[in-house]
Amino acid sequence: MNTFKSIARAALIVAALGTASVATAAEPVVAADKTAVSAPVQSRDGLNRRVRIHNNTGWTMLRFYASDSRVTSWEEDMLGRGTLAAGSSIMMNIDDGSGACLYDFKAEFTNGQVLTRFNVNVCQIADYYYTR
Repeated sequence: MNTFKSIARAALIVAALGTASVATAAEPVVAADKTAVSAPVQSRDGLNRRVRIHNNTGWTMLRFYASDSRVTSWEEDMLGRGTLAAGSSIMMNIDDGSGACLYDFKAEFTNGQVLTRFNVNVCQIADYYYTR
């Protein structure tokens, strides 16, 4: 009976260690994937902050940033690992949970151009167009 308990205990410990090492190994991959980590933060005022970003420049958009106009630094690239091809559009949820409506936009393109626009009211617009 003691041998059986020892074997069962050893099997549980090995199983627990195996699960822990798998979870630890998988953790950085999940953390690096911006789309799979957690539910998006939403402001509680019920205002829609979803904006369709249109790229009508003729160049691929490499990065897109939208930061609350009250802060002085740019948030992370909202395109993540992706890009936005010329002639394409993408729906973005600009809501960072702060309740802000005014955001600064910055887009970087394959031709090296950086276009910045300040105080865009995302509570009042549904579309934003980047053009030449």
